[in-house]
Amino acid sequence: MKKKLLALCLFITVGIQAQSFYDETTIQEIRINFAQPDWEILLNTEQQTTQNYIPAESVTVNGTVFNNVGVKYKGNSSFSPFLVKNPFHIELDAYQNQDYQGYTDIKLSNVVFDPSFIREPLSYSILRNYMAAPQCNYANVYVNNNLIGLYVNVESVSKKFVKKHFYSDTNAFFDCSPVGGAGNQSLQDLPALIYWGPNQESYNLAYRMKSETGWDDLIDLVNTLNNNTVNIESQLDVDKVLWMLAFDNIMVNLDSYIGVFNQNYYLYKDDNGRFNPVVWDLNMSLGVFADLGTFVLPNTTAKKQMNHLQHMGDATFPLLSKLLAVPKYKKMYLAHYNTLLQENFVGAAYLPKVQELRTLITASVNADPNKLNSFSAYQANLNSDVTTNNGLVAPGITNIINGRTNFLSALPDFTAAKPVIANITPSVANPVVGSALTMTATVTNTNSNAVYLGFRNNLKAIFTKVPMFDDGNHNDGAAADNVYGAEVTISNAYMQYYIYAENGTIGTFSPERAEYEFHTMNASYPMLTAGDLAINEIMAQNTSTVTDPAGQFEDWIELYNNTSNTISLDNLYLTDNAANMQKWAFPSGLTIEPNSYLVVWADEDLTEEGLHADFKLSASGENVILSYPNGDIIESVSFDAQTADVAYARVPNGTGGFVNQSPTFNGNNQNLGTADFTTDFTGRAWPNPFQQEVRFSADSDIQSVTFYNNLGQEVLTQYGKGREMIADTGSLPNGIYLVRISGKSKSVTLKMVKQ
Repeated sequence: MKKKLLALCLFITVGIQAQSFYDETTIQEIRINFAQPDWEILLNTEQQTTQNYIPAESVTVNGTVFNNVGVKYKGNSSFSPFLVKNPFHIELDAYQNQDYQGYTDIKLSNVVFDPSFIREPLSYSILRNYMAAPQCNYANVYVNNNLIGLYVNVESVSKKFVKKHFYSDTNAFFDCSPVGGAGNQSLQDLPALIYWGPNQESYNLAYRMKSETGWDDLIDLVNTLNNNTVNIESQLDVDKVLWMLAFDNIMVNLDSYIGVFNQNYYLYKDDNGRFNPVVWDLNMSLGVFADLGTFVLPNTTAKKQMNHLQHMGDATFPLLSKLLAVPKYKKMYLAHYNTLLQENFVGAAYLPKVQELRTLITASVNADPNKLNSFSAYQANLNSDVTTNNGLVAPGITNIINGRTNFLSALPDFTAAKPVIANITPSVANPVVGSALTMTATVTNTNSNAVYLGFRNNLKAIFTKVPMFDDGNHNDGAAADNVYGAEVTISNAYMQYYIYAENGTIGTFSPERAEYEFHTMNASYPMLTAGDLAINEIMAQNTSTVTDPAGQFEDWIELYNNTSNTISLDNLYLTDNAANMQKWAFPSGLTIEPNSYLVVWADEDLTEEGLHADFKLSASGENVILSYPNGDIIESVSFDAQTADVAYARVPNGTGGFVNQSPTFNGNNQNLGTADFTTDFTGRAWPNPFQQEVRFSADSDIQSVTFYNNLGQEVLTQYGKGREMIADTGSLPNGIYLVRISGKSKSVTLKMVKQ
């Protein structure tokens, strides 16, 4: 087995790239076709009663037609039965299995509160740099070939979303918005994360559960936050929450947790047992909504000068009051806040994005026949305050951001000297997996006991935080020389890490967008040569062939060791998504014996007996990739639409091309579905039954193979020159055939079946 060494490198990992349906540089086209002439009445009625979908005859997305699709209106204050341009929720798979680029939910906002048309796309584009957040762009929407108008197209926070960002989708999942919509609720009916006791009934008007179970998890979280804050990190990803709170404040996004209704966010509990926040509904960001709950900001000047620590001491906002009462969390919050300020506001850094969006949409806004604020209001709201049709004041985009920049930049929390982190250096230039090393960094303007290293050896793991010392005893040079050190073990093919330091006022991260971004160090490890290990057989639609240890018919992927050596699977990953190459890691220490097989169940049942990957295979076709963390691909197999209980298998076993044939689970792909012959000369034909091709092998040269149908008619003849050949049988209809294999002076006839 050939071995390679992967060199050490340092870099910053960036977020997931947007897919084309949410490409920010293009406007999508969505055409809804209703057969019902009273479709508007039906949609209005459902929105005000049961909120069920109305079947649309078709929905066409950028030219792709989907038949029989669920459509309904959505929204609370953005919906009105008197509007032509109401917000839409389109469910492509409401009645049948179909998707557009993997998306089934389409959420379309009508921009009722935003004369500028750019608040949501701009706000989400900023937020996605710091935490998982929906993608967002624009769509021109037509109903029965009539243009309804330009909408904002926002990715749904669905199970697909949490699976993509948090690597699971079956845990506790909550929509944190009042069940009856924002209105005149009591405090107990708001999702403020106040503890109201152990009974579910105390919470079910404030939170919508989107998972099958989870109320006990949510109540445990709320209890810990309010009554045992010291242990909150076991229940909540505090770093993500601090990013959310800083974002909502700097953006004066008060239709959120920090406003009167404490709403418009989701909580999903990952496999580490921690809830993760996801921000939603940014159409009133940048000061359109003004109610803080404690008081209403009376004008744009007050919005520009809103306290950056608003609600810090208010017990009715425990996510703020409890967390910011912890000095370290407050300094982390200020560090994140300052990063948002410097990267997006200072020097009008936001302005190029604003100009890009306006260049893209101006013509479509002008052409929108049902826009809810005038075109002149759109033009003015870039710089000037505009009173919307519903009476709210939408501050000018540049007016509020520039004014807020000036106000915040002068505050002592942001003028104070920050810690400075530099010269991050590993003690070992080329670490080997399993080795210990010391990470050092030069840190100034910090307290001596306030520097730590956060690290993990798995993308899905929680960062472990260890103190860094400047005492001369941690490979950090001399004591008190501003060089801090910490020893760690790099136990995987990579280590993701960041450094945090704080002083009496504020903290600093390196990289500044940590924990969402991080530095990465790769370690050397032995690697297989391509061909040593093969993806040998794939079953993407298993309905009756073989069950997993739990007795379920699940998809599976079979690997085969082509070598005479035992192969280690350490540091290898399986995935069905080239954009997420580290989707599922093989357990450490797992091996395959020489010329042996290993089956991985592709079913997301990670807690069951056996090897279970956290993805499923698509019967409509996709990729399966076997690779190392550095991106080196050992195997990449693409398959088209699969038939139930038919395998996609290599023939010859382990090395050949792929054919569709009967499955040979955990066995040689040539041992099943063969037609052996010994008359005149010896050989075999496979697979049997066959589909697109039949392979032949004999102990002497094959000159030709001829297929005869059940009427005795010759329907296909192909010629060969050696002891092996392949017949292309894709043109033959299904049925029973007699197949004559002819050599120089001998032949044999077999019965074979195409199905």
